[in-house]
Amino acid sequence: MSNAILEMRNLRVEAQHDVPLVQDISLTLARGEVLGLIGESGAGKSTIGLAALGYARQGCRISGGEVWLAGVDILTLSSAERRDLRGRRVAYVAQSAAAAFNPALTIGRQVCEGPLRHGLMTRAEVKTWAVTLFRALDLPDAENIGKRYPHQLSGGQLQRAMVAMAMSCRPDLLVMDEPTTALDVTTQIEVLVMLRKLVREFNTAALYITHDLAVVAQIADRIMVLRHGREVETHTTAAILQHPAQEYTRRLVAERQSNGAPIHDRAGGPSLPLLRIKDLSTGYNRQTVVRDVNLTLHRGQTLAVIGESGSGKSTLARALVGLLPDTEGQVIFDGKPLDNRYQRRGKETLRRLQMIYQLPDVALNPRQTILELVGRPVAFYFGLSRQQVRHQVLELLRLTELSPGLIDRYPGELSGGQKQRICIARALAARPDLIICDEATSSLDPLVAEEVLNLLRQLQDQLGLSYLFITHDLGTVKRIAHQVAVMYQGNIVASGATAQVFSQPMHAYTETLLASVPEMRTTWLDDLLGHRTNALMTGAL
Repeated sequence: MSNAILEMRNLRVEAQHDVPLVQDISLTLARGEVLGLIGESGAGKSTIGLAALGYARQGCRISGGEVWLAGVDILTLSSAERRDLRGRRVAYVAQSAAAAFNPALTIGRQVCEGPLRHGLMTRAEVKTWAVTLFRALDLPDAENIGKRYPHQLSGGQLQRAMVAMAMSCRPDLLVMDEPTTALDVTTQIEVLVMLRKLVREFNTAALYITHDLAVVAQIADRIMVLRHGREVETHTTAAILQHPAQEYTRRLVAERQSNGAPIHDRAGGPSLPLLRIKDLSTGYNRQTVVRDVNLTLHRGQTLAVIGESGSGKSTLARALVGLLPDTEGQVIFDGKPLDNRYQRRGKETLRRLQMIYQLPDVALNPRQTILELVGRPVAFYFGLSRQQVRHQVLELLRLTELSPGLIDRYPGELSGGQKQRICIARALAARPDLIICDEATSSLDPLVAEEVLNLLRQLQDQLGLSYLFITHDLGTVKRIAHQVAVMYQGNIVASGATAQVFSQPMHAYTETLLASVPEMRTTWLDDLLGHRTNALMTGAL
């Protein structure tokens, strides 16, 4: 055996009916080394990551090969022996933190569970360690945030809490499945710095699964490019970025290099207002999160709302769809005020305003087929027959670039990107006038995300749709938005035409956002940190 902490030999994973998901994957990973797994949705990245824990999703099985962890082939272990390894020797940071946490238990209890279950620390020690992790991850009120429940944290905060849970046992191997996907660019930097520090200090090996080459360039020593469950090429990070050998890798690199360049003019001409937000303030549990928001969205246009995790973006979206009754101010939709409670809105109003949520694992009922999930709004709003509903769902799958063969499958059988596109198809099923997109493309790889953005633009041009696009991806904003609003600590600090806000920042926070977008070079993060250190020393920050 080699000195590798992880070694896979000819790994093969199959779905039902012996359909291969991963074929002939071999890799080695040493202590303190990070291997990035890159590829489009469905390429097998997460499947390989889960195999490192000796696990396959429901309906799938590891049908061949070997997985050696610290000198032991974990595929030969019993179920009990594998469970003992998970968390203690190898830990997993899932793509969807909200789906990974138990909603009935506090964050602190779940972060402390691993070390207590494995007998690694006393209760007092693990509580102290949890606070240390919360503070290192820049979670607010580190001493008390563990008392909150998952639904009381923003998406970005919940993702950071999951990193804390994964590191609670100080494992030998971390499997990180899109750990910064849900984070804004400023928070992403802090998490990347923390992850890199943890890998170095604890000599932890890591598999880093992502679709963003610029992000993986800051943390990975080597990159394996995957497509259709097979290895395309593996090399050092610098070699992949500067001299990709295969055509598919060259396409990925070219796509990431062009990220942020507007595909066409999104300035937009004059149009009638569809949505007016006047002096809106809202929040949770008598705590105001969003304050005095004033925005206008014109018919047939896109307004992007950007800001860091916890800035109030998703809270604003929930208020607009009537999920937060304790809301002050006015929301006027097509000339008529909207009631704060969705239960009091008419059926036609509900149809015309739809939402695509940030986390498909939470938004999709795992016990319903794709036909049931997408077909329900079709039947509810239009009263079509079962055969007509099926026809409409097949058409929506085609529009969202999904195979018609998925119609009778369940969400658990789909990749993260496929599930997000199902959410988009479900929103389109109601034929709305306005779609609120809450990080609608954040879980998609660049090539698939580009297809979805193209689709959203085409639908907008064809049907006159309006979008309120909530995102932390500035490249997406530049590509799709006519107008942009920047949120910081619950307030709108800058707004206007996209080109104007990005070229002439109206607030210092906007400049910070723009400077925090990762570049596709391995020294970018170090250069940025060095610049900030120099600025602090000279008093420029």
